Amino acid sequence: MYIRREIERTIDRMLGQGKVVLVTGARQVGKTTVLRHSLGAEFEYVTMEDPIALAQAKGDALLFFDARSLPLIIDEIQRAPELFATIKFVVDQSPEKGRIVLTGSQTYHLMKGVSESLAGRIRILEMAGLSLRELFPSGAAPRPYVPGMVRDCPVPSLPSEEVWRTIHRGSMPELQDPNVEWDAFYSDYVRAYLERDVRDLINVKDEARFYDFMVACAARSGQLLNASDIGDVIGADHKTVKSWLSVLQASGVIHVLRPLWANVNKRLAKTPKAYFTDTGLLCHLTRWTTPEQLRRGAAAGHVFETFVVSEVLKSYMNAGASTRDLWFYRDARKNEIDLIVQEGHVLHPVEVKMGMQVGAEAMRSFRHLESLGDYEVGFGHVVCQTHEPYLLSQDVQAVPVWAI
Repeated sequence: MYIRREIERTIDRMLGQGKVVLVTGARQVGKTTVLRHSLGAEFEYVTMEDPIALAQAKGDALLFFDARSLPLIIDEIQRAPELFATIKFVVDQSPEKGRIVLTGSQTYHLMKGVSESLAGRIRILEMAGLSLRELFPSGAAPRPYVPGMVRDCPVPSLPSEEVWRTIHRGSMPELQDPNVEWDAFYSDYVRAYLERDVRDLINVKDEARFYDFMVACAARSGQLLNASDIGDVIGADHKTVKSWLSVLQASGVIHVLRPLWANVNKRLAKTPKAYFTDTGLLCHLTRWTTPEQLRRGAAAGHVFETFVVSEVLKSYMNAGASTRDLWFYRDARKNEIDLIVQEGHVLHPVEVKMGMQVGAEAMRSFRHLESLGDYEVGFGHVVCQTHEPYLLSQDVQAVPVWAI
């Protein structure tokens, strides 16, 4: 059964903003399904995985378009970068907007073609896996998460077992069918990712080592990104690890979160954190094979934090908002805040705790934001497993994870 996606409304909006719309995202998140479901009645569809269409696109791009009518969806566009210049020519023949929609799962190469040929003509959306809002829909319009007073949660209260089942199962649409075996799905997913995406992006001679690298990154999701440490574990140099991290980031497997500093140059220089965008893949790689094992295991806290951050990221992607307004805080004395949501010059602190009940100590680091001169501190959240939201102070509230 098709699950309606929040990003559908955003795609419709972007069709009126740019001549071309590009939908990117990790493998298997549902890009093609969404576009064919929401636009298929009006748009012709062609995929660059069709060898005949691919050969035509590479051999004679003008003939490729002459044989098709607009509006048009071109799937897996990264396989035919030769089309970008011709797309520019085609869309410039008319003032109409939203006539060509592209999809691709490898922003590493995609962005070069976009920046060289389609600058000023294109709107780019990044698509993630299914969110809690989509699995338990309320009908509300897509909105980026910004902490505020929660009175009515957008989805009904979920028992703890259901939360952990959702975290463990992962966000891939195909896995919402209970007949699809979890471990077999992710084994095939990783194999396809290594054999297709990674080979296309970089020349990896040792796929087993790259797999070990993915496992090492999964085990460190939500922690400070230490390339030297990962390199020591897998037997690779610092430069290789940095290159491979950019591959995971470009293909949507991880999201890199930077620390907030008042000094912009320090933001860029300080150590970031890396979060897996799909907790199911994280659990598969680190071999937490059941929800109960995960819930009671040593990694539960980091995986729960990864899940919360990924839900926040999805809320921004689905609404077409910039994820650059999301940070974490860590100062020289190691005072930390898991997530900072920036709203102009207002900083909203967010802490993630795995427990069902939290006290005032959960927000003790929030006061450190007051030292960041040009900013004011806004309403904050402590996201946890409580069933009902409750106030911890006048401007901080403990909220359940499904309130994001």
